[in-house]
Amino acid sequence: MRYSEEILEEVRSRNDIVDVIGQYVHLQKKGANYFGLCPFHNEKSGSFSVSGHKQMYYCFGCGAGGNVISFLMKYDNLTFQEAVKQLADRAGIKLPEEDDSPAAKAMRDKRQILLDINKEAAKYYYYQLRGRTGEKGLEYFRKRELTDETLQHFGLGYANVTSDDLVKHLRGLGYKDSQIIEAGLASHDDKFGTHDKFWNRVMFPIQDASNKVIGFGGRVMGDGKPKYLNSPETMIFDKSRNLFGLNYAKNSRAGYMIICEGYMDVIAMHQAGFNMAVASLGTAFTTGQAMLLKRYTDEVILSYDSDEAGTKAALRGIGILKEVGIKGKVLNLQPHKDPDEFIKNEGREAFEERIKNAENPFFFEVRILERAHDMSDPDSKTSFYKEIAQKLCEFEEALERENYIQAVAARYNIPVDDLRRMVTGFANRGGIVRPAERPKTGIQKKMTPEDGAKKNQRLLLTWLTDEPGLYPKVIKYVSPEDFSDDLYRRVAGELFEGLKSGGFSPAAILDHFRDETEHAQVAEMFNTNLVDIETRDQRKKAFHDIIYGVKLAGYERQKKELKPDDPQYLIKTIQGKKDLEKLSHTEISPDD
Repeated sequence: MRYSEEILEEVRSRNDIVDVIGQYVHLQKKGANYFGLCPFHNEKSGSFSVSGHKQMYYCFGCGAGGNVISFLMKYDNLTFQEAVKQLADRAGIKLPEEDDSPAAKAMRDKRQILLDINKEAAKYYYYQLRGRTGEKGLEYFRKRELTDETLQHFGLGYANVTSDDLVKHLRGLGYKDSQIIEAGLASHDDKFGTHDKFWNRVMFPIQDASNKVIGFGGRVMGDGKPKYLNSPETMIFDKSRNLFGLNYAKNSRAGYMIICEGYMDVIAMHQAGFNMAVASLGTAFTTGQAMLLKRYTDEVILSYDSDEAGTKAALRGIGILKEVGIKGKVLNLQPHKDPDEFIKNEGREAFEERIKNAENPFFFEVRILERAHDMSDPDSKTSFYKEIAQKLCEFEEALERENYIQAVAARYNIPVDDLRRMVTGFANRGGIVRPAERPKTGIQKKMTPEDGAKKNQRLLLTWLTDEPGLYPKVIKYVSPEDFSDDLYRRVAGELFEGLKSGGFSPAAILDHFRDETEHAQVAEMFNTNLVDIETRDQRKKAFHDIIYGVKLAGYERQKKELKPDDPQYLIKTIQGKKDLEKLSHTEISPDD
């Protein structure tokens, strides 16, 4: 549903961005703005800025930016309409009723239709499990010792042996084949037409953090291949940015989360009372999933299978957790393969004891290193000690490194002074190994003249939003047509019009640019600040140079757009040069 500008302005104005973001990010006031650690990338010093004056946020580290609505969209993975509704509810604003007529339903955005289809599919699979045709699936879950309460809690279901049941059901509800396919629930080929993606499988609905069904995992009954099948990537389902069970685990008060490999591990753990468990979705643990976890906890315990593949996954997971700034530990499940098997054989109390004794990630990595060495052979043993020493160089903080040197020396009976000298030797040769910095948004490259022109334009737009009283001075020399490309001209046009009428709002302008890339670019246009401006003369020079730079970029653009054989080419080129020459000698001050 499209909301009027008046409604959107009321929602924004009654949800102060500092208050809203302050519920998610610890903010501290510095000057006119508030700063904190960015929730969208890993950093140690706060470059995430929130402006109460502009009602905008902007991260100078990763480039994420927007208003209060787009913050919720990005943070909670919401649609524009969902974010508006959440903020309206927060402020007690009654939004216009949504029309439920067939015509209005047909106008719903594609994302909502896909959510609706997945919700209907989850209901269908749920009832199929409890019907006559679902006996095979129900028997499987009974063998896995799941209770009726657990089956209901996770909405577990069954896809029939026949391969078009769900498609027929969804068609009956009015959905088109193309929509069912786009939702990831069907495929189409010339031989079978449109047919179900999942059949003869027990079904695990995958929900996002807001409890919306976004996809499915299916486990085949019998010896079919593949054993597990997941929904394909769709508009609503990104495997790398969601976790199975997070919609429940986020409400756990344990203070940590446990990440494991499979759906059944999560379900068995929740049934046993460990409701902080989540699982990756048929893919290796990703940085996006780690960043998602960081919203809810600062400690994660890795509980992967105890086989070689699980060990490799744990080693990779340790690195990812370290990269995003989460404290990690590793659960020892031996002699059992996975959490489900461990709990069934050892019980809840034994599993809880293993959690309490979860292994420090550094010592887990060292223990895995040790497996590759024959500790009875002096050469192999020395090689192992050297690898430990090199690994100790990864600790940047001297005190932390020293603590680990002492702990390693005690554990492996190495003279502490000898180990310290070995570490120092490696450090002197190669320097302390610092973790690779998380790449910033975009490609780092040398600034081109075009980049410099755009920076001048961003500086001017930011200056105007900070000091709207400068508009009468700026408009004497610069118009929106002087901006170098279409996006900049559109933003300048809206800002200049708002300043002219006295009703400008950078936050409102942002809502006119819904594309994520454009939205971030517009946010940057309102958050490009001058540095090293300390005196009145420096401020005056900067103001003049920026206006001249914008005017020059406009001249260069218009010159390129005119053809040399155009009668106006020579006239406009000469006049443009004269105007620039005159402007270069004109005194323009923001303070007079």
